[in-house]
Amino acid sequence: MAIKKTELYSSLWASCDELRGGMDASQYKDYVLTMLFMKYVSDKAKNDPSAMIDVPLGADFKDMVALKGKPNIGEGINKIIAKLAEENDLKSVIDIADFNDEDKLGKGKEMVDRLTKLVGIFEGLDLSGNRADGDDLLGDAYEYLMRHFATESGKSKGQFYTPSEVSKILAKVIGINAGTSQDSTVYDPTCGSGSLLLKASNEAPRGLSIFGQEMDNATSALARMNMILHDNVTAKIAKGNTLAAPEWKETNGELKTFDFAVANPPFSNKNWTSGINAEQDEFKRFSWGVPPEKNGDYAFLLHIIKSLKSTGKGAVILPHGVLFRGNAEARIRENLLKQGYIKGIIGLPANLFYGTGIPACIIVIDKETAASRMLKDPLDLSKTEGGIFMVDASKGFAKDGNKNRLRAQDIHKIVDVFTKQLELKGYSRLVSLREIAGNDYNLNIPRYIDSSDGEDLHDLSAHLAGGIPERDVAVLDNYWQVLPSLRDSLFAPLRPGYLKAKVVARDVKSTILNHSEFTAFATMATAPFANWFAEAKLDSIDGSELPKALIERISEALLSRYDNIPLISKYDVYQLLMDYWAEVMQDDVYVLVQDGWDAGKKLRELISAKGDAKASKEVPDLVIGKAKYKAELLPPSLLVKRFFASEQTKLEQLQAELDSLSQELESYIEEHSTEDGLLAEALNDKDKVTAASVKARLKLAQDADERKALKHVQQLFDSETSAKKAVKEQQDQLDLLVFKRYATLTIDEVKTLLVQDKWQATLQGSIQAEIERMGQQLASRVKDLEERYAEPLPQITQSVDILSAKVVEHLKSMGLEWAV
Repeated sequence: MAIKKTELYSSLWASCDELRGGMDASQYKDYVLTMLFMKYVSDKAKNDPSAMIDVPLGADFKDMVALKGKPNIGEGINKIIAKLAEENDLKSVIDIADFNDEDKLGKGKEMVDRLTKLVGIFEGLDLSGNRADGDDLLGDAYEYLMRHFATESGKSKGQFYTPSEVSKILAKVIGINAGTSQDSTVYDPTCGSGSLLLKASNEAPRGLSIFGQEMDNATSALARMNMILHDNVTAKIAKGNTLAAPEWKETNGELKTFDFAVANPPFSNKNWTSGINAEQDEFKRFSWGVPPEKNGDYAFLLHIIKSLKSTGKGAVILPHGVLFRGNAEARIRENLLKQGYIKGIIGLPANLFYGTGIPACIIVIDKETAASRMLKDPLDLSKTEGGIFMVDASKGFAKDGNKNRLRAQDIHKIVDVFTKQLELKGYSRLVSLREIAGNDYNLNIPRYIDSSDGEDLHDLSAHLAGGIPERDVAVLDNYWQVLPSLRDSLFAPLRPGYLKAKVVARDVKSTILNHSEFTAFATMATAPFANWFAEAKLDSIDGSELPKALIERISEALLSRYDNIPLISKYDVYQLLMDYWAEVMQDDVYVLVQDGWDAGKKLRELISAKGDAKASKEVPDLVIGKAKYKAELLPPSLLVKRFFASEQTKLEQLQAELDSLSQELESYIEEHSTEDGLLAEALNDKDKVTAASVKARLKLAQDADERKALKHVQQLFDSETSAKKAVKEQQDQLDLLVFKRYATLTIDEVKTLLVQDKWQATLQGSIQAEIERMGQQLASRVKDLEERYAEPLPQITQSVDILSAKVVEHLKSMGLEWAV
């Protein structure tokens, strides 16, 4: 059976649990990733004779398995890794972690137990059958681990990883696409663990020629392993300080130039001048100006520009300060703008990155089209042909723990808008160089794009004389264009410029959701989903289309279907699909691609590492006797709903009877177990009335009323026990029917259950909820307006006078009176 992504991730994260305590995440990541690497290359070598990583005798993962429980396990693992490193020129790459370090792994038995468990976790993973061209399960697992390591490492040690969501944006906005040649080169001068380079390479159908450099030795090793795990064995990753000693040079000593560049340099590096004479730089990188000695942001940007071919394109993540800081940086910024090198700027949300919480931006460089943006005549700004395309994406994100995270819809919107140069109010626009020059070449995005929410102003006249301002209702015009008669159902003219509410505030929501125009709109907005689902042909999955290709195809088709549907954001709909894909559908498709539709008929018995089914940590879908089972694709509830509805109805009736009895019993006990109640003497030492305590008290009780109460409670306990037994017997009978039904499912039934009953039903429910949410947003705004102006000031004043007079009268009746 294929490994699901979620199961693989869970197993890998469990391996981290074995190492916590002795070290922090910035250290134990080296152990986990090395173990993952060893297991992968060993499994791959068994199934691929042409694998580019040679696994010599004595350097296989099975050799680690043989060391489980042995006193020399740590030393033995080090030797195995060293042998593989020696054979494949991977010294100082995969042998960074010391598996015999007592300070980190414990001494004696503690180390043996810890490493034995660690090896055992990876031993249970078969990584040989979970990779196909273009669908990299292992690489995705590596990304998963890197994200978690970066999260746990904190600000000081999490800079080795660029969030994959941001990496995707950089890869897409520099123009790498299906037509990009495999011979094209991509470069990252501060490559960290290599995620940016891999995302860029993945945008080309056959990948790119990868070049990177990383100053930190351990992080450079992570990048090398990352490349191999992603099947980019030929990627060139160098160690060292890129600014002081760039590795990639031509034979004549000049910097090597590349087709594409991506980078996430360390923000505001204060030591960038170490080893550099910027005034006499041999590579002439600082001809447009020398960055401040204590801030290296522009040093990296200038290095990248110099490292691009004349047709080269790049994208660099830098702090927002580079857009507006003055002095030397202002002069560099002005020169770069006049040369036309900067194609665009994308402002990102704050708190995306692991090394810092400050907001950042993406500077997009395009040398090929620089001439169209170049300032031809410094004295005549009108002669510039183009401008800088700016995007303010600072508000599009989701909270993810203590970090912010770009959602799939945020990524897609940014890329769509930037690549198509779409101007959206409050989000993006093409800014002329004339306008930028008028602002002294300051590129601070809020100067050019106002993304602030409009202020919700109160109308003084409405507060004084009543009525709802017509201009506030007109702000909702996008709704009224689609639902014109709904407006007339909610509002009527009051006086010039003001309206009165026709529906009380508490009924606004139901009025909107039940209005004929809204229900017609809901039907219309659901139709594109039905058409899209029919065209997706998800019941034809046969392995010829890989999961990543499948989700790209169907998600783009869904976006297209909702491109012109009013009131519904196509990106919100897209996000519904992408969320469901990540949570459920992705795993299902991976299983189908590798095991076929027969997987829907299979149940997996849950067995622990010791063979004890009870010890399994997975939650079973079915329990038959003492055996516990997990369904790979089809939850039992789907089979119950389609094939055993009458049995389920009977179970629900029995459960309802049990609930009623339990409630009656609980209420009776609560009523009569007070200090002087009839059941007070039946309380046990935990102050609870139980069947046993009632039985014991009956033997002693003499009072007729008490005995009557005790017998009634005893009867209720007996009835509850019988009801519980009936529920269990019906549940067991239903479970057995479902268990047997799995084996007799036909392929057509599996397809119906999975595609229609599971996928389609879930997604359709999400679409309908999204449509209803839109209606609720309208209702909430209308209700706010009605309640805001429901009582004009004279009415409020009159109410205050009436209430004040009543208070005075009450005080008089109490003999309290004073002169005002």
